[in-house]
Amino acid sequence: MHRFFCLSENVTAKEIVILDKEQIHHLKDVLRLKIKDRVGAFDDNSNEYECLIKEIKEDQAILGVLRKKSRAPAKIRLTIACALPKKAKFDDIVDKLTQLGVDGIIPLNTKRVIVKIDKKKEVVRLERWRKIAMSAAKQSQRASVPVVGHLKSIEEVLKEGDYDLKLIPHLSGKRRSLKEAIEKASPKNILILIGPEGDFTDEEVALAVKYGCVPVSLGELVLRVDTAAIAVASFVRLLKQ
Repeated sequence: MHRFFCLSENVTAKEIVILDKEQIHHLKDVLRLKIKDRVGAFDDNSNEYECLIKEIKEDQAILGVLRKKSRAPAKIRLTIACALPKKAKFDDIVDKLTQLGVDGIIPLNTKRVIVKIDKKKEVVRLERWRKIAMSAAKQSQRASVPVVGHLKSIEEVLKEGDYDLKLIPHLSGKRRSLKEAIEKASPKNILILIGPEGDFTDEEVALAVKYGCVPVSLGELVLRVDTAAIAVASFVRLLKQ
């Protein structure tokens, strides 16, 4: 069944109004759905709906709600702040992390990040990343779309959010295993920082520790940025499913 995202403010007990132009185009011109076709919908409160198409216009589609169901909240919330990679696309990182159930994705700017984005480019890329997240959420049958945040520094990320466990994987010094750190804390809301090619600097690690981050190891192998982000998300998902 084809699924569409809707804002909860556009949902009533009987109807859902979709106003997003790209989704309307996809429904009408790509999928060529018709009145009375059955579709699915999900909103920003993790509710899912079974619907029939009632009306299709150029600027909106109206769905009649047949049944509403609420999914149980996730056992754990995971936010990954990931350095902009040199050899991989952040587009792919957003796509894969969305499929793996990550709740928040933050592009991270560190001292060793080579890719630089000015404010104008950031606006364009952020819009694209959020569209990728929405598409991946629909494809993977998620009940919610992850929040893709603005490009931030380590300190900006660590000052925000109500996390009960913050982790910083890096390549040297005293570190716990990822499994040990998570199991010991029994967290409900985790933040994990993923560094750039060349790792975090010693100063960045010290800053993260100052803000309560626990240094962890991802094993003996040195992973690329995109691989590290996907590996971490996969591990947390399997450990806490």
